Amino acid sequence: MQSPATLSRRLLAGTIPTPTLVHHSNPISLRSRPTTVRMALREDGPSIAVVGVTGAVGQEFLSVLSDRSFPYRSIKMLASKRSAGKKYTFEDNEYVVEELTGESFKGVDIALFSAGGSISKEFGPVAVECGTVVVDNSSAFRMVDGVPLVIPEVNGDAMKDVKLGKGALVANPNCSTIICLMAATPLHRRAKVLRMVVSTYQAASGAGAAAMEELELQTREVLEGKRPTCNIFKQQYAFNLFSHNAPVLPNGYNEEEMKLVKETRKIWNDKDVKVTATCIRVPVMRAHAESVNLQFASPLDENEARDILKKAPGVVVIDDRASNRFPTPLEVSNKDDVAVGRIRQDESQDGNHGLDIFVCGDQIRKGAALNAVQIAEMLL
Repeated sequence: MQSPATLSRRLLAGTIPTPTLVHHSNPISLRSRPTTVRMALREDGPSIAVVGVTGAVGQEFLSVLSDRSFPYRSIKMLASKRSAGKKYTFEDNEYVVEELTGESFKGVDIALFSAGGSISKEFGPVAVECGTVVVDNSSAFRMVDGVPLVIPEVNGDAMKDVKLGKGALVANPNCSTIICLMAATPLHRRAKVLRMVVSTYQAASGAGAAAMEELELQTREVLEGKRPTCNIFKQQYAFNLFSHNAPVLPNGYNEEEMKLVKETRKIWNDKDVKVTATCIRVPVMRAHAESVNLQFASPLDENEARDILKKAPGVVVIDDRASNRFPTPLEVSNKDDVAVGRIRQDESQDGNHGLDIFVCGDQIRKGAALNAVQIAEMLL
């Protein structure tokens, strides 16, 4: 029997098979990882650094870089002092993890950061001073004026002034924001969203590999009648769900919910759009799900909305009412696309001014590493 740590590593690495999408009359395919490694080491590529390489998102950075044949002439693996000296084989070459210091970014063109907000605040500006473009996965710079907050399919034009060779900060949005706006933005462009109500169902992967390991461990313990180990969330996670573990603010919203509110307004460049969110942690290993209710300025019927979403980049529609088949976290795990279904008119709003949709996306993939690498690709 596999240990929790082994299972978690396999889940993160994508070596546990996920279900094939099957639709009896209209097959749907989500883009998944290529089956062969494509070498991208070349002299004309930029130099890359991965900060926080030993973490779940750091490891996914490497997978995405390889999957997409991202060109690079060199790559640095950076992490904390305790991880320095570890060795990784990446595209048939062995690399030694280096300790992150102020000297790490000399000669580095692009740095992908996923080591937490405090590390980003300390070393992000240092990297920029060295002429590095920093793509940061933490919340450290998202709401800072002048720092682009980017989902390439949604607001890639926010990157227009960021160039290789000129140090800059670019922020990756929160995973729940990315997954939501991948589906909501194509509809927003057509009919303008006035108000959006989001309920999230967030997986253990959002809290890292340790949370995934604890969920698997707790599941075994509960089934065996044992008291569950609660080190990460301080309460039982297996066979349970609870309000997202982010700190609760004076207004009653937690930080995760307010990220969705504030980040949406910045990404859409619309300070007046009304957004409210309730974020819930559910006992799912990997990939978030979200229920999204939209109120529009202009009428938009469900058939047109479905057609718009079918044509949207990075989105796949899974909306089979006859078979009661809609997106699930398992189906999008280790996949690039965000899946959308349950597309229906909101009966509580008059005149086709409202829609409900259900969205699922891989939190580590499009919700973090893939989005960051796509940002880096825009610099090439």
